[in-house]
Amino acid sequence: MVDTDAPRRSRQRTTAQATAARLLAGLVLAGLLAAGCAASKGVSLRAVPRNPLAEQLKLGSRSGPEPSARTVQVLRVWNLEDQLDGDVRDLLAQLQVITRREPSAERVYAIAELAYLGGKRLEKMDSAAALDLFGSAVLYSYRFLFDPRFAPLRSPYDPQFRGACDLYNAALEDMLRLVCADKKLVPGTTQTIRTAAGECDITFVLRGGRWQPRDFDHFEFVSDYEIRGLKNHYRRHGLGVPLIAVRRSYPGEPAVAKYYPVDLSFPVTAFLRPVTPDHPDAAHSVCRHHALLELYDPLTTEETRVADRRVPLEADLTTPLAFFLSKPELETLAWVGLLKPQELMKMRPDRPDPIMGLYMAQPYEPGKIPVLMVHGLWSSPMTWMEMFNDLRAQPEIREHYQFWFYLYPTGQPFWISAAQLRADLEEARQLLDPGHREPALDQMVLIGHSMGGLISKLQVTHSRDDFWKLASTQPFAEIQADPEVKQKLHYAFFFKPSPSIRQVITIATPHRGSSFSNQTTQWLLGKLIRLPDVLVKRQQKLFRDNRGLFRDNSILKIHNSIDALAPDSPIFPVMLAAERPPWVSYHNILGIMPDTWWLNPFTHDSDGVVSRTSAELPESASEMVVRADHSGVHAHPAAVLEVRRVLLEHLAELEGRPAVAAATQQQRQAAAVPR
Repeated sequence: MVDTDAPRRSRQRTTAQATAARLLAGLVLAGLLAAGCAASKGVSLRAVPRNPLAEQLKLGSRSGPEPSARTVQVLRVWNLEDQLDGDVRDLLAQLQVITRREPSAERVYAIAELAYLGGKRLEKMDSAAALDLFGSAVLYSYRFLFDPRFAPLRSPYDPQFRGACDLYNAALEDMLRLVCADKKLVPGTTQTIRTAAGECDITFVLRGGRWQPRDFDHFEFVSDYEIRGLKNHYRRHGLGVPLIAVRRSYPGEPAVAKYYPVDLSFPVTAFLRPVTPDHPDAAHSVCRHHALLELYDPLTTEETRVADRRVPLEADLTTPLAFFLSKPELETLAWVGLLKPQELMKMRPDRPDPIMGLYMAQPYEPGKIPVLMVHGLWSSPMTWMEMFNDLRAQPEIREHYQFWFYLYPTGQPFWISAAQLRADLEEARQLLDPGHREPALDQMVLIGHSMGGLISKLQVTHSRDDFWKLASTQPFAEIQADPEVKQKLHYAFFFKPSPSIRQVITIATPHRGSSFSNQTTQWLLGKLIRLPDVLVKRQQKLFRDNRGLFRDNSILKIHNSIDALAPDSPIFPVMLAAERPPWVSYHNILGIMPDTWWLNPFTHDSDGVVSRTSAELPESASEMVVRADHSGVHAHPAAVLEVRRVLLEHLAELEGRPAVAAATQQQRQAAAVPR
């Protein structure tokens, strides 16, 4: 018997499977993009600040802190051990008399350690006395490290040498905690504290970097926080206290401050430099002293000098970044940018500029090449923090490059965002270098992830009239519209490649669209995305006033970014065929799902969102495949190394040096994924 309903049931199964596949695609897309756009959790507050002396001096023990064995031996030799249970200030006074009579590095160290322990015992009961003792610990540990009389016996291989560094850092931090409790750590001011050696006037000064005294609102201590989210923690060991400086806005600030996020935090290292008296022993008699508390930007200054010695500065480059990422409002940027684009077009709370636009994490530095990072769909600049943290930590990158970020509403078609970026870059150049005398600004590097790669490519594309033909068969001059609307249209569809951009790196970019922009996702997100009313009304009026002038499939009728990314969108062939300016080098990184991913049967030969076929760009100067999903490919170590290679190669070309190191080439080959 012939089953006459079989073809119908087969069609129903096929339709159901296709619908299920589209729904799964939508869910995967939402999950991947949400994962990729989520901001790092930043930092969490430690129950007890991290202290390198905690174990050695038993700072957390119930019996209370205890001196090291070497300090106890010094006391035993001078018959002072039985005074350990008394007032530490009396013990210190006796040890100071002995040390003035018979100078010794070992005894100077013992004084520094005992003063620090005394401060720890008293810090909760008598802050003034604790400040006195912490100050003494700083001065005596500094003397141990730098007094020229002890140079012949001072050895960096002696654990006590590193112990003196830790004592200096820990005592200085605890001293600053007491000072900062009253908000008195203000650059350009002087504060007086009492120490066992007399009164000390401490002047707070900035050393290195481009921050100004008025930029500082307050400080946080790095040791109070534990990083959450960022994988790599970049620190340098040396002398000084790593701090988190929180910036404030103020009247009359430099024009470039418009590019700083609200409450931006950045790294600072505090180093206390006693001003040495004429007589070497005078520093330890009861008199008035002077010291400089020098605040360094560790991103620009890695060391200082004491006499003729190079002194590396203790630094933490990652915790201040993670602290800033802890701001709750940053977690909403990606969702707001997609679903409520108009919110990013509103004015910022601290200045009359829109929330969307260019952002900097450091002051603009003439002579350094900008690296502009452009995020993708359903994302924000937070998606770049892993790569930014890794690249900025490398001295050879940090020395020559500065990093900028672009925030834009991802709910709108990407060519509109490209036009806005074009305008924002022109405005930035006019503000930073109106005379075009800064050559580094003509060596820019753009890095775009996902849809951000398309926006980046459009910065170095010559439109001619090819893009306008996607909208209308009629000459642009015949369009009837208000002057403002017509100007915006012209700016979006007629443009030339930027002469300031030299390298473009695209990562997981749908150069030929993405199949995840399908009927299901377009319908679903089309219901959720709310474009600005003024934009919708202008579009409706434009069509009413120009009936018959626009194509039936005009890209002007594409309402949002999801529709714009459809594989059949007419803009992709035009972008691929567009003439490439000879001064720009293109580099491409694409992701392929790891073999172990559970959805591999549905994401074969793709990163889960963009297929390999769409992500490939054979005409690029270099192309690399990374085993990672769409939301993680740009944070993958292989991708970071590839970006580093491109940046170093760019520098080598500018300086006329050989470009690619062999080790890096091997790393690239090892990361490659065959077809």
